[in-house]
Amino acid sequence: MKANQMFDLAGRVGVVTGGASGIGLAMAEVIAEHGCAVTILDASAAALSREVARMGALGWSVEGAVVDVAQFDQLEAAIGDVAKKYGRLDVCFANAGVGGGAGIFTPAGGIEAMSLEAYHRVIAINQNGAFATAKFAAQHMIPRRYGRIILTASVAGLFAEGTSYSYGMSKAAIAHLVAPLARQLGPHNVLVNAIAPGPFITNIGGGYLHENPDAIERFARTVPLNRMAEPEEMKGLALLLASPASSFITGSVIVIDGGSSHMRLF
Repeated sequence: MKANQMFDLAGRVGVVTGGASGIGLAMAEVIAEHGCAVTILDASAAALSREVARMGALGWSVEGAVVDVAQFDQLEAAIGDVAKKYGRLDVCFANAGVGGGAGIFTPAGGIEAMSLEAYHRVIAINQNGAFATAKFAAQHMIPRRYGRIILTASVAGLFAEGTSYSYGMSKAAIAHLVAPLARQLGPHNVLVNAIAPGPFITNIGGGYLHENPDAIERFARTVPLNRMAEPEEMKGLALLLASPASSFITGSVIVIDGGSSHMRLF
């Protein structure tokens, strides 16, 4: 197989949760650009409508559905609709997630003060929603003996970051989920991997970074490349894991953080 064929997704069908902005949007764009028929599932109707129209105007096959991944009936129905319409589901990015609010070193983020309601909301979306997404995708991939499931973890789930307890815990759960999923689904030729982003400029946390350039500068100082990443820089890894090129990659949690994890050594 030639190199360009290894990344060809023509005839494939994919779903991206949380795909109307940030990293999820980059994931949806790159697989659509390479021929995949993509359905974006997102909780924001406005963002979904805007991005589906924009990508459709580029000639890509893109549709959307408003879905809260914490509402399992909505999620199951949406994924089922995609599989029924196309007769297959080849690629699923379980990406939807929310920030956890105050970090652990702030008065509101300490374990003695943090809101249990907020904690449960983050776990419901980031952890339970990702698990359910993988479950419903696998139901359609196993019978056809082909699939790519890619979950969005985070370096915050691999190290003791200063993010909220709920965010770090939810992402650690995602990182752990990869191994048992890969072991169970591997015999069915369904590959499961996770991407663990580091400092990316996204809308998570209510767009805090976009409104606070000084925060971007602070994060940049923790990265050997001296900058934060843009969502576009997720596309290469996302395409690799979604495509035939990843045929012997499963059970991996791949860090993409500009080397910032290594700064913990100093």
